[in-house]
Amino acid sequence: MNVLSLFDGMSCGQIALTNLGFKIDNYFVSEIDKDAMKIAKKNFPSIKHIGDVTKINGSELPKIDLLIGGSPCQGFSFAGKQLNFNDPRSALFFEFVRLLKETNPKYFLLENVRMKKEYEDVITSYLGVNPITINSALVSAQNRVRLYWTNIPNVTLPEDKGILLEDLFESNTDEKIYTEPYYKINDKKLSYLGYVGNAPKQATKVFSTKGKSVCLTALGGGQGGKTGLYEIPNTRTCRKLTVTECERLQTVPIWYTEGVSNNARYKMLGNGWTVEVIEHIFRNMNELS
Repeated sequence: MNVLSLFDGMSCGQIALTNLGFKIDNYFVSEIDKDAMKIAKKNFPSIKHIGDVTKINGSELPKIDLLIGGSPCQGFSFAGKQLNFNDPRSALFFEFVRLLKETNPKYFLLENVRMKKEYEDVITSYLGVNPITINSALVSAQNRVRLYWTNIPNVTLPEDKGILLEDLFESNTDEKIYTEPYYKINDKKLSYLGYVGNAPKQATKVFSTKGKSVCLTALGGGQGGKTGLYEIPNTRTCRKLTVTECERLQTVPIWYTEGVSNNARYKMLGNGWTVEVIEHIFRNMNELS
């Protein structure tokens, strides 16, 4: 099986394929984040980084069976019903479309965040398939809603495993991840318990571990910007999530991201895919196994 993974990150796609027992002959990758590339290479030494996505010539690759990727969508803008080809951010989506045409794989998968319906419709028109919306909360303890465009047949929603954050919350953690005591608020409409400081946003909200976590992010700032803040049960203290907890939320192997700074690990986990969601989608590719 030959795979081309664009915007590969730390190779969550390869984790999923390996877990399912697919035989991978070549795993070609386009990625620019050096830390993510280092982690992918550490875990999969045979990975083949082939450089800038804009410089890849699909006709020069062996027959590709599976094309996967998750391109940025911030630059999507319209002239009529068309995306703006001149915006460098939306251009990455068109690189996926270009390589889809050049490689003509048996299967493809494009992942992206929820977006305006008109953006979604334009992507659908280019790829020729409707997306399926899957929340990682079905297989993990993380609320992470993503759209998946794929021609893999018969993809449905995964069964709900009923996992809560308290099921994977660590008891013995480094004091560095704790914050100052949080302040209770009494607004019953709020889904969180309180906040740290005076700005109730993800970086300062305090959540219970008896539900799901907020969506992990790559760029959030503040004490809990990338993971949210969570109450330590039966205490007046709270903390952000540990890297290990974030690995569990993304269903990647524990310590998979070890070997770079914690900041880099949080970033790549925030950028990554929830592996068990990808496994669920890939299971219907039996003829490639």
